[in-house]
Amino acid sequence: MDREEKSNFIHDIIDKDLAEGRLDHVHTRFPPEPNGYLHIGSAKAIWINFHAAKSYNGLFNLRYDDTNPEKEDDEFVQAIYNDLCWLGAKPTGGVFYGSDYFEECYRFAEKLIMDGVAYVCELTPEQMSEYRGAPTAPGKESPWRNRPAEESLEIFRKMRAGEFKPGERTLRAKIDMTSPNMNMRDPVLYRIVDKPHHRQGSQWKIYPMYDFAHPIQDALEGITHSCCSIEFANHRPLYDWVIDHVGFEEKPHQYEFARLNMTYTVMSKRYLRKLVETGAVDGWDDPRMPTLCGLRRRGYTPSAIFDFIERSGVSKAESMADARLLEFCITEELGETAPRRVAVLDPIKVTITNYPADKNETFDLPNHPQKPEWGTRAMSFSNEIYIDREDFMKEPVPGFKRLLPGGEVRLMGAYILKCTGVEEDENGKVIGLTGTVDLETGNGKPVDGRKVKGTIHWLSKDNAFSAEVREYNYLFNKENVATLLEDDHFEEFLATDSMIIHKEALLEKSLQDEKPEARFQFVRTGYFTPDSKNPGVWNRIVPLKSSYKGDNK
Repeated sequence: MDREEKSNFIHDIIDKDLAEGRLDHVHTRFPPEPNGYLHIGSAKAIWINFHAAKSYNGLFNLRYDDTNPEKEDDEFVQAIYNDLCWLGAKPTGGVFYGSDYFEECYRFAEKLIMDGVAYVCELTPEQMSEYRGAPTAPGKESPWRNRPAEESLEIFRKMRAGEFKPGERTLRAKIDMTSPNMNMRDPVLYRIVDKPHHRQGSQWKIYPMYDFAHPIQDALEGITHSCCSIEFANHRPLYDWVIDHVGFEEKPHQYEFARLNMTYTVMSKRYLRKLVETGAVDGWDDPRMPTLCGLRRRGYTPSAIFDFIERSGVSKAESMADARLLEFCITEELGETAPRRVAVLDPIKVTITNYPADKNETFDLPNHPQKPEWGTRAMSFSNEIYIDREDFMKEPVPGFKRLLPGGEVRLMGAYILKCTGVEEDENGKVIGLTGTVDLETGNGKPVDGRKVKGTIHWLSKDNAFSAEVREYNYLFNKENVATLLEDDHFEEFLATDSMIIHKEALLEKSLQDEKPEARFQFVRTGYFTPDSKNPGVWNRIVPLKSSYKGDNK
């Protein structure tokens, strides 16, 4: 057994099953519905199922839950597979579709009819809801509950043949209309849907409900541990009922874990779809979205996402994960793995009056200060350089230790610079500076012993190229936004600073040919990656330091 990650209650269950001889292997699955893109909550389900299989040298299946043709699309099928591969969660047991089992599900439905535990019902959806009762009051049996099995079978076959309209007939399990568990009050097993299926075309007019199809699919694939989120806990008796009444000898078991909820975002596909459809974001892969493709475009790594999930914990208790923990995980990783480069996001030109216009020299800067084995790179220096606007203040506030009129700062890895002049436009905005450098300080401290407190980054005009840099922040302005949303109204909770664009940023020339998913620390600024959709655009992955204080790894 290969146990790479911390144990959790799912592993405790598996350990017990193996020790007691109930099983001699582990086989799990991830069953997404292809009606949207996967998000970081989906990654938790993937991590639990994939790592459980991997830890016990078992198998892991990807099975698309494509039993609802009204919402599903091949676009989502491909996106799900791409996300799974990107995470490194290879489906070692195979890739399957719920629609692969439509014929088997139909055959088992006929068996249940002939066994007297399923019947065709003619109640309308409104009547069925009324007959179902309430959590505190029993339901009422359908007038068609006791119709002869042969009659139900005949009608069921006509349903398959398309002789009825949606809502006119359903196939229901005959269980218990007085059960305190509402899911056991004669649940619908099949409904009529007059829509073409993305894989099956128009050959099916009836489709199995998830609660009926899912346990059958698990059993047919030999799944041993069917792990799903906690909202399915009340569905487990129906899961077991289907397995028992269909007659499987090898019985899969369902286990539930708490969903992943995270601050400053939403996980509901309904709200995510609404954000896309209203243009509040730039598609499903907008870097502010919690989708896996959005996190990938922003520059997050699979290892950081899985680290976040593991640190958040696996339990049955609902909780809210701190978005800052996710930032902490990627910051910690990139602090070790990201080479350092220079970028000036809001540049001000500095003309150095005591440096020859025709002179150019280089200074060596480390590719990573803590990793000397990574070597250095040459940074050219000339009489025209650029510094970041936030590193200059005409009228400094107390404690400001960077450049000011008449003041000095160290240019990182190079000379000490003194500001000798300020150029402003008609509105008083600083558009340029003049200064001098102490030519004796290129490789050390001033010879007169004076102390210079501030160090700032810079770029020479001949070692820079122009790019657009986008600094991303939280999409929503409330920490607990998921609990505040009502209906589809979220506009008041959208943060106004979720994306700050620097259209005229200057980047070190060595970055010019970098591709998406390359990751760098822009010194004194944060971690950045090239955008995968817009050449010439760079995305901030995360600020330089995380504000998260609660890690206990």
